[in-house]
Amino acid sequence: MSGIYIHIPFCKQACHYCDFHFSTSLKYKEKMLFAIQKELIQRSVDFKEDVIETIYFGGGTPSLLSQKEIDAFLAVIYSNFSVIEFPEITLEANPDDLHNAKILELSSSKINRLSIGVQSFFEDDLKMMNRAHNSNEAIVCLDLATKYFDNITVDLIYGIPSLTQKGWEQNMQIIFDLGINHISCYALTVEDKTALASFIDRKTYPPVDEELALNHFNSLVEQAQKNGFIHYEISNFGKPNYFSKHNTAYWKGKRYLGVGPSAHSYYDNKRYWNIANNAKYIKALESGNTSFEKEELSINDRFNETVMIGLRTIYGVDLVKLKAEFGVKYFDYLLAEAKPFIKENTLMVLDNCLKTTASGKFLADGIASELFYV
Repeated sequence: MSGIYIHIPFCKQACHYCDFHFSTSLKYKEKMLFAIQKELIQRSVDFKEDVIETIYFGGGTPSLLSQKEIDAFLAVIYSNFSVIEFPEITLEANPDDLHNAKILELSSSKINRLSIGVQSFFEDDLKMMNRAHNSNEAIVCLDLATKYFDNITVDLIYGIPSLTQKGWEQNMQIIFDLGINHISCYALTVEDKTALASFIDRKTYPPVDEELALNHFNSLVEQAQKNGFIHYEISNFGKPNYFSKHNTAYWKGKRYLGVGPSAHSYYDNKRYWNIANNAKYIKALESGNTSFEKEELSINDRFNETVMIGLRTIYGVDLVKLKAEFGVKYFDYLLAEAKPFIKENTLMVLDNCLKTTASGKFLADGIASELFYV
């Protein structure tokens, strides 16, 4: 089974914290959408033996697309790939796009999962982040969306300097009260060349407080569990049967195709990445050329990725499978390097899997980097 990711590189406005690839100009939208569809057809030859089980519209802001434009992508996919009978088809959306007519239209389409970028229900936070929606729009759209969609995930950001512990708990409680079945929560991160990084450098906005982020994270884990969510990946919490199939496939090392500028793919032990430039991407596809670069992953790369992904998830690193795939040398190395973390109770071995403990979850990426084979 495989998945397809479609990167729609357009947004109404630039969020201050975001370093994803996008443009706020829709001038070449039609050419871009045609180019992405062309890439889907071009690269389908590498997936002739695959069955597609998930389709994910990400970005950018895919909810800027009309239903006709979304349906055109799905038509290309169904014409050029084998797709299971009931695939998970996700559309990332912003609350300001999800008005009544849009939600009704989407509910009658093949889209069966919405990923809604709320980030916060507080106006000060939304203004700081330069989000295009306000708090009321977020609540109204979620209330309406839950009437037509069962499978909804909401994005929230924690560790915002102005967001108190009480405020963070209020953000979570709104989600719980609305009956949302999945949440993705991320610590506010300062990425290079973003407006947020510039604000902090100029001291017009306070730096990120790691202790605050940790307190928010611990509260998130506790409250999510109380409300029936399973913490199945560092940033993701789902009720039973509502885990993201698309993202879980990434974490389990399944093949996936990413199309659109800046999109990444993984198959045949190779990593592919598209050029992160709209004009050059369109020109490449119009000329019949490839839009991507690729690299063959070394055994070290694959081992390190297995460790990194495993420690971020509820599944852990399957030690039996790791030994079979990478051999005794890598198996012994991992166990030896893991010993100090097991001793300090941030890692544990359970059912032949190396996993983070409750106290190690927030530190998973840092721990994983210490276990890399270099």
